[in-house]
Amino acid sequence: MSEIQSGFAVQKPVIEFKGVSKIYQTGTHALNDVNITINNGEFVFVVGSSGAGKSTFMKLIMREEKPNTGVINVNGFELTKMKHKQIPLLRRTMGIVFQDFRLIPNMNVFENVAFAMHVTGAESRDIRLQVTKALSLVGLGEKARSMPNQLSGGEQQRVGLARALVNNPGIIIADEPTGNVDPNMSYEIVSLLTEINRRGTTVLMVTHDHNLVRDFGHRVIMLDKGRIVADNVGGKIDEN
Repeated sequence: MSEIQSGFAVQKPVIEFKGVSKIYQTGTHALNDVNITINNGEFVFVVGSSGAGKSTFMKLIMREEKPNTGVINVNGFELTKMKHKQIPLLRRTMGIVFQDFRLIPNMNVFENVAFAMHVTGAESRDIRLQVTKALSLVGLGEKARSMPNQLSGGEQQRVGLARALVNNPGIIIADEPTGNVDPNMSYEIVSLLTEINRRGTTVLMVTHDHNLVRDFGHRVIMLDKGRIVADNVGGKIDEN
């Protein structure tokens, strides 16, 4: 697990798919012979139409699903050989941002972010320091005692981002993080993710918003019918 830091990230793979295919029991071929490498410190948009394989791609990275064939390596873990008891260790190396926020309604902002550290058994002093730091980074330092229902959608998503950051993960996985916020807030969220990436954290973001993809100019992986049909730098989303 690497801390957020300034400077250039060492270019080494943090996510590798080698000949990965996933077929569900329904017969759906969700991914077909996917080969991809994502290096430490990259910001990657994952795009594609509904049913293209984006959700399966992310679930395989988080070890919510296992492939039928191929090898997956994430943050030094070989997921295809991983024992069930190792899954929590894998997930502690990543922070996850959801489209629907998933805040605990009876906990305030501070407590929602701190919850991610309590789960790992962190010391109270470390929790106070890290939560304060994460809330400051996302611009919510003054909202620490607010309840989720007192926040706008954009503010709730920033709480979700702070929660994903608080354990200093090596990878941030953002699954449609702008899907439930307005266009202006969408740009703020991706700007925050870009700043986090600039400090050294790898960011993998699923989105359907091609304007965001073009305007921010990060690497773009496009999926279609379970295959990677484009892998471009600079916000280009044209298929190969």
